[in-house]
Amino acid sequence: MTDILDDLAWRDLIAQSTDLDELRALLAAGPVTLYCGFDPTAPSLHLGNLIQILTLRRFQLAGHRPIGLVGGATGLIGDPSGKSTERVLNSEEIVAGWVERIRGQVSKFLDFGDGPTAATMVSNLDWTGPMSAIEFLRDIGKHFPVNRMLARETVKARLDTTGMSYTEFSYVLLQSMDFLELYRRHGCRLQTGGSDQWGNLTAGVDLIRRAEGGSAHALTTPLLTKADGSKFGKTAGGETYWLDPELTSPYAFYQFWVNADDRDVENFLKVFSFRSHEEIDDLVKQGADRPAARAPQRALAEEMTTLVHGSDETARVIAASRALFGQGALEELDERTLKAALAEVPRAEVAPGELPTVVDLLAASGLCKSKSEARRAIAQGGAYLNNAKVESEDAVPVAADLLHGRFLVLRRGKRSVGGVEVTAS
Repeated sequence: MTDILDDLAWRDLIAQSTDLDELRALLAAGPVTLYCGFDPTAPSLHLGNLIQILTLRRFQLAGHRPIGLVGGATGLIGDPSGKSTERVLNSEEIVAGWVERIRGQVSKFLDFGDGPTAATMVSNLDWTGPMSAIEFLRDIGKHFPVNRMLARETVKARLDTTGMSYTEFSYVLLQSMDFLELYRRHGCRLQTGGSDQWGNLTAGVDLIRRAEGGSAHALTTPLLTKADGSKFGKTAGGETYWLDPELTSPYAFYQFWVNADDRDVENFLKVFSFRSHEEIDDLVKQGADRPAARAPQRALAEEMTTLVHGSDETARVIAASRALFGQGALEELDERTLKAALAEVPRAEVAPGELPTVVDLLAASGLCKSKSEARRAIAQGGAYLNNAKVESEDAVPVAADLLHGRFLVLRRGKRSVGGVEVTAS
């Protein structure tokens, strides 16, 4: 059986642990049941959540049994960890819908069926919903000393500033009860999560000890940041990269990895890739030897897009990426993929009817700063319309040039791409 802890350590995926030596002995003794929870605070999980999902998958591939928990109950409350103000509570109907969407997303990455490592999906509403307030206070609340809860960093920070409602104050009890229930129902001995969850995880370990006299473990992964100091999984404008293809297109998802900073790609490969240590080291060397080829970024982009969106979608986005830069036929791209690709580049919108000149479109899209700069680009042979060189500054696209009846692809030189969309009047 693979030593999962050594692998996680090599990948810099261990931030905190209750006792690594004891956990190592437990894992070596046979299949261990572990869980990670995902609260439905949005209609989709995002790239930050992917670290935790893939950690569950790594444990399963190493011979252990993962449980994916969706917070049908805790999602109605909201985790105060890392929040400077109270969350806005969503309705039960919205949360229930998000639970099912997130359940489906997590399930894609785990193997179900029979056997000692078969995955399980649960919602904590199943045991929290039927429980009365009196039962909760008597059976769970009595194990939580108030002085220890007040000493928690999350609580202290909020009490010193905006304050905290009893609703959020009680969140740690609910998450701890999840660990206790999974310990009782499934023999779960390990909870994983991000390092911002350390207090919640260790509270669950303590509850199992107090309520059952049992032993359990907590293990966290570091919060990932980029070399430039920006938050991982966010655009420059703060937009989140989601796992749902309707919220973040597979093309944009692929481009996120392709455009990874050279300083980040080794870390990203370790954290996200399922390639061997030797394969990752080789890709990092290729990147150092020929940085312009971006071999590690492209390998990671293909692997992650295939893992999240499937091989067919990955093939489409790779074809689109190549075609936009003159290395494939734009006419062969399906409309949805082309639209998603053009959404990631500078573009202009024009009304139906007679199309403007290419000079006008180059300037309107932002590929050229002015019409005079656009004319110079054409004169120097560096302007392209649908990958065909523009020969005259008087050139005007015609209806037959419109891809799927509505798109044009502009290019300046080898690397600068823009788009035009004909929009309804």
